[in-house]
Amino acid sequence: MSEANGADDPRNEPRESMEFDVVIVGAGPAGLAAAIRLKQIDENISVVVLEKGAEVGAHILSGAVIDPVGLDTLIPDWRDDPDQPLKTPVTDDHFLYLGPAGGMRLPNFMMPPLMNNHCNYIASLGNVCRWLAGRAEALGVEIYPGFAAAELIFDGNGAVKGVATGDMGIGRDGEPTAMFARGMELHGKYVLIGEGVRGSLAKQLIAKFSLDEGKQPGKYGIGLKELWQVDPAKHRPGLVQHSFGWPLGNRTGGGSFLYHLEDNLVAVGFVVHLNYKNPFLKPFEEFQRFKTHPMIRETFGGAKRISYGARAITEGGWQSVPKVSFPGGALIGCSAGFVNVPRIKGSHNAMLSGMLAADKTAEALSKGRANDDALDAYEADWRGSPIGQDLKKVRNVKPLWSRFGTMVGVGIGGIDMWINQLTGGWSPLGTLGHGKADHEALEPASKHAPIAYPKPDGEITFDRLSSVFLSNTNHEEDQPIHLKVIDDGLQKRSEYADYAGPSWRYCPAGVYEWLNADGDTIGDGAERQPDDAVRFQINAQNCVHCKTCDIKDPNQNINWTVPQGGEGPVYPNM
Repeated sequence: MSEANGADDPRNEPRESMEFDVVIVGAGPAGLAAAIRLKQIDENISVVVLEKGAEVGAHILSGAVIDPVGLDTLIPDWRDDPDQPLKTPVTDDHFLYLGPAGGMRLPNFMMPPLMNNHCNYIASLGNVCRWLAGRAEALGVEIYPGFAAAELIFDGNGAVKGVATGDMGIGRDGEPTAMFARGMELHGKYVLIGEGVRGSLAKQLIAKFSLDEGKQPGKYGIGLKELWQVDPAKHRPGLVQHSFGWPLGNRTGGGSFLYHLEDNLVAVGFVVHLNYKNPFLKPFEEFQRFKTHPMIRETFGGAKRISYGARAITEGGWQSVPKVSFPGGALIGCSAGFVNVPRIKGSHNAMLSGMLAADKTAEALSKGRANDDALDAYEADWRGSPIGQDLKKVRNVKPLWSRFGTMVGVGIGGIDMWINQLTGGWSPLGTLGHGKADHEALEPASKHAPIAYPKPDGEITFDRLSSVFLSNTNHEEDQPIHLKVIDDGLQKRSEYADYAGPSWRYCPAGVYEWLNADGDTIGDGAERQPDDAVRFQINAQNCVHCKTCDIKDPNQNINWTVPQGGEGPVYPNM
């Protein structure tokens, strides 16, 4: 803050600071793996991990079928720990193509071997992170949950030297309240950014250092997930079921999953690729509709829904990963975009990237280096590592799907994966580009008609607000809105007038609303109102931190920033 706030403004007071060898932002699988690896290499390296969630795992959302290659490398004897969280090995692997009234199972022999889920585990990634946090703390890692890294700190040479947590106790009007507390600076010789998908600090670093120069645009999906307790008679521990097709049309990419965990729990999820064109499409409602399919619905008869959440997913892969190193640090995990989209897996690569970055960081520290470009060695090595080998073989699946649609694109993508599998990464197609960024793919409302979605029945399908309630999301209302609209006029002129206000449709948590002069919500099919008669309302307290708005707004006019630390969802077993 500048002196423009006033000489007596407490925001002008210097922050207290703490010094570490390595500062890690994000207690996800990448950040925790990096922390553990650093301590394994040298117990005297001081490591701190900042986590914006109220507890480790609170903001972690993933399917998840976990490839244990990362854990096997980091903690080879993890299976001997009675408290380890991977309790359900995959026993059966199904791939379905769904039509409106039925579907068919694809023979497993048709699938490339890399798609095989046997030897993997169904688990809560949040619980995996909680367990990893315990292992990290036992090694001497300091973990601070409830502290959101809100600002990057640079040294005199322009290199990153640390991060600052956000000030607490700022009122809705932007002024300090009686509860004001200055944030703290955490300085490190190197800073590893593992915020997850579309993190606010990673976004700034990519822009400042042009880390995406020469790369394909980042690509994303929105993933929605529910956890159900089902009738024991319908529970099949270890069953993994992936499907694509209905309810999405051929030109809209996406897919779904059902994973049967232990204790009669079933995780059901739905992914919509965010390069869809129709501004009237509603990913949340598509997810609800998916559960009514006759091949899916039977699982949930007599069941109870116990949790809900949503999260963006990186889908760009090999050709969209930015330069992962910058002066003073590196991007790790989903902040870099190491998700294998066809496999719907990223935690293994996240852990491997954290370990690789930790190896290079420890080497630099052993040579007395700090706040420099030493981690360019991590950038140089990842493509030849198991991470790169994993991503390179599937690099054309997403571009083919986007270019040719589900029926043709998935078929050609499967053939390309087979060729890559057999040749070790060669393809006659080379490496295809992704084309437009996701926000550029959205078309004006005049080219599309509203989609009629059925009303929720309260048994299998639900509305957004009752779903957000299950996510345990909470934000203090007396604070600045953390979803920043850059230009209010542009939002009315374009997002509303040209695109019919898609923000309230793509948001899975009911954060955004377009209201008329009477304060009523403007729904699908409503006559367009004059710009001066509409109001864009942001219900920031509902935000589940999925980042979809930051990605899909057609004008890139919404900027997601961190709220006060500890706020947002609290996912118990997601």
